This record gives sequence, C-alpha cells and structure tokens, in this order.
Amino acid sequence: MKRHYMAALVFGLSLAGSAFSGNWNNLFDNELSNFEIWMGIPHDSVKGLPAGTPTSPDCHKGTPMGLNNDVKNVFSMIEEDGEPVLHVSGEIYGGLTTLDSFENYHLQVWIKWGDKQWEPRLHTLRDSGILYHCHGEHGAFWKVWKSSLECQVQEGDLGDFIPLAGPRAAVRTVAVEGTKRRRYDAASAEYTGGYISAWPETDKPHGEWNLMEIYSLGDTSVHVVNGEVVMVVENAQRADGKPLTQGQIQLQSEAAECFYKGMRIRSINALPKQIENKIRLKGTE
Repeated sequence: MKRHYMAALVFGLSLAGSAFSGNWNNLFDNELSNFEIWMGIPHDSVKGLPAGTPTSPDCHKGTPMGLNNDVKNVFSMIEEDGEPVLHVSGEIYGGLTTLDSFENYHLQVWIKWGDKQWEPRLHTLRDSGILYHCHGEHGAFWKVWKSSLECQVQEGDLGDFIPLAGPRAAVRTVAVEGTKRRRYDAASAEYTGGYISAWPETDKPHGEWNLMEIYSLGDTSVHVVNGEVVMVVENAQRADGKPLTQGQIQLQSEAAECFYKGMRIRSINALPKQIENKIRLKGTE
C-alpha cells in the first residue's frame, strides 16, 4: 500500500530558526525496501527474457512487464567503496518508485554514468531522470513512467525540466540562438512551460559523481546541480489545474547504465536563504 505522510510527521521535530524542519531520511537500503519497481516494454533486442514476454522496436507500444517484474535486475544494489550504490543497467525502460509520497522537502542524490548503452538509445546521449510529484497509475507516459515533473538526468543536460503526462508549470526563460529549447534565466520576466533547458551547465566529466538536489515547497521546486541553482519551476499544476505539491519520487531506467547513491530526503518549511537569494519568484520582484 502506498503511504503518504505529512512532512513534519515523517521527519520528526522542527528545528527552530531553520528552513529544515526534520532530520535526513535515507531512502536506499540493500533490499530497496522503500521502493517498488515498474518495468516497461523491452526493446526487441533484449535477450534472456521469459518466453512470451512482449517486446517492441521503440519501447512505447505494447504490453509493459508491469509491477515488481524486474526479471533482468535492471535495478539492483551493489557496494562501492564500502557504501551502498544503486546500479541501473538501463537495459529495459523502467521506474524505481518510492512507496511513500512527499511534500515540502529537500532531496539529495548522487549520480554518475556507466559505460553501457542499449537500444533504442544506443547512439544518443546517456539518459535517466528524477521524476517527482509522481501521481496516478504507473505507465502514464510511454507505458512506463508516472505523471510527474522531471528533473532531467542526461549527459550535458542535468537539471532540465520536463513535465510528463499532463502536469504543467511556469519557468522564467530566454530564447537562445541556435538551440531548439528555451533556457532557464532567473533574470527573465518571461514565463514559458514545456521542456526547458537548465542553466548553467555544471555537469562533471563522465564517470565522476554529480550531486543532484531538488527543493520542493508548495507548488515551487528548485533544481540544484553540483551546488548551483539551474532551474526554478513555479505554479506546478496537475492536468486538471489543481496545484501539484506532492507525490512519489521515481528514478528512471532509460537505455543507459548509471549509478545512484546517497539518496536522502528531509522536510523543509521554507527555502534556505542560500537558495532563496539566487532565485526570483512571482510576487517577489
């Protein structure tokens, strides 16, 4: 059963005078006991599947493998340098989803790329993603991922914003000559939605760990990559127009090998000053 806790109950007593109102809660353990797994539709090239498993040339059409049916251990825990690490093989599209829903929180997780890539993204940028405010049924997007807001995890594009399967939001953006997407700009007065590029780009070289953080407060969220604010998402809404302020958190498998570690979360009652000072929000100009 999915559980939802109000932030103060999940993380304990308030810390007076601080934006953080609770202690860190570590989400990874060796059994992945805080998560469920949804597996999508394997590509036709995947070997070693149980007889009769539907496959697809694009992984978007057909019958997904479904809930807790990770027969190829796409999501597994390993140990690296004495600490638990999530290995995402990327071989089949899928989502590792928290059992709990969260609101008003600070999320941290470290990510680095492996070397393996798979069809249908064998020759494209390595890709994954941190989906947050996930709600509704599994498989809403491409029969794999939930309706959600995405903090993109892709080579050269850490922290981009993508709304998946219905939600919408507003981001301060500017047009950049020679690019196909608008880019986040804290100084801009123009708001747009859809897929928005993060800025600045602070990605570490291949094989090095990157620190990804999300601050979520009400219908606003802030993406922070390696200590830099790269995206501010405002006025998040569900497809029906209701405010989108809470939900599960989902890590993607999307045809690229990657590793996650140190995934933890704590409640907040305000944005920390060091974050607030770097952004502009509606009504605060």
